[in-house]
Amino acid sequence: MEKEQCSSPPSRITSGLLKLFFIKEMGILIAFIAICSFTAIINPKFLSSFNMLIIVRQIAIFGIIAIGETFVIITGGIDLSPGSIVALSGIIVAWFIVNGLGIYLSIILVLLIAVAIGIYHGIFVSKLHVPPFVITLGTFSIARGLAAVITKGWPIINLPRNFSYLWEGYLLGIIPMPVVILLIVVILSIFILNYSVLGRHIFAVGGNIEAARVSGINVDKIRIIVYIISALFACIVGILITARLSQGNPNTGQTYELYAIAASVIGGTSLFGGEATLYGVLIGAAILSVIWNALVLLNVSAYWHQVALGVVLISAVVMDLLRERKK
Repeated sequence: MEKEQCSSPPSRITSGLLKLFFIKEMGILIAFIAICSFTAIINPKFLSSFNMLIIVRQIAIFGIIAIGETFVIITGGIDLSPGSIVALSGIIVAWFIVNGLGIYLSIILVLLIAVAIGIYHGIFVSKLHVPPFVITLGTFSIARGLAAVITKGWPIINLPRNFSYLWEGYLLGIIPMPVVILLIVVILSIFILNYSVLGRHIFAVGGNIEAARVSGINVDKIRIIVYIISALFACIVGILITARLSQGNPNTGQTYELYAIAASVIGGTSLFGGEATLYGVLIGAAILSVIWNALVLLNVSAYWHQVALGVVLISAVVMDLLRERKK
């Protein structure tokens, strides 16, 4: 009896370690550690505190926009507009601020505009049955074009210094504000997807849209909501990028939609819908951020950055196809 009591705690510890090792995200977590280790060996500056701050802020950017994309992909859709919404929202918030609307009101108004864009996407997809690829690709072009039209290709400058606090500031003097915003987004998203009726309905729509409709789920409403969430999170990134640059620049957010899709799929989100893990999406965003940072530290030509992104995106899609075939 005493032996059983003595051996029980170690066995529980061993069982816990085994469960940790076999978690779904372990494979990409190992890949993330390997990339970090390789980069640190090649260039020790990778582990400097200054560079770590750069990486965590970049993870916040990719993480927020990838989580928004994940909501859409879970339902079996796709959103190709986040990068352009980043540019347009950054331009609009900067324009509002320099025209005297104030920081808080400007942020609220641009978030409402993002909601309107999300509703527009959701209605076209759910009510008019326009393929998500088509309608969001249209917004990809429209939003980028509007950003250039509003500014005539020139950045909007002379933003107030305290607006930069959203990027440069720290909560309690420790946590960078972009990371704080990421944590808020993650907590809200985990609650919605894992602990709410809305989350169950989102997964149900992605798993089998007709079965979800027959079971009484308002499929159209769910699809509109996920596009609103995607546009909102892209808008938040646009505001953060504007605070980072202290200007509204129409050229920001280029290829961010690809980073969002890649981070989501690398993290285990199925392009076929109905399957995702936000922890995996965060690791996927971290992997992309580290690769982006490593290419800079290793003095790799900027022309190769797009090549690397394309390779990562194709690899992520192939991984998803293999996971689907295995199931």
